[in-house]
Amino acid sequence: MREAAAELRQDGVEARVLDMHTIKPVDEEAVERAARETGAIVTVEEHVLNGGLGSEVAWAVARLHAVPMEFVGIDNAYAESGTPQQLFAKYGLMPSDVKDAVNRVLARK
Repeated sequence: MREAAAELRQDGVEARVLDMHTIKPVDEEAVERAARETGAIVTVEEHVLNGGLGSEVAWAVARLHAVPMEFVGIDNAYAESGTPQQLFAKYGLMPSDVKDAVNRVLARK
């Protein structure tokens, strides 16, 4: 979500974006480094949260370097048909939703 990171930068918040191209195996070294260097993590995924990338990252964070986390994704819903933009808006996957999650996690740091 580089667009969200660019918008956050305008607000004075530097955000790191990691492209986690696979859920398993999760890149634990990158996750631990991000947790240590940033002190908070927000995961963003375009599908159901349960059992997805956020779960794998949270498991690694809990074992390696615990920090506050937020999760952006579809919360126990079945997706419908539509354009990507329509679906992103309906299921809270827009850059503004990511910014909101970042602000929530920063408040808990």
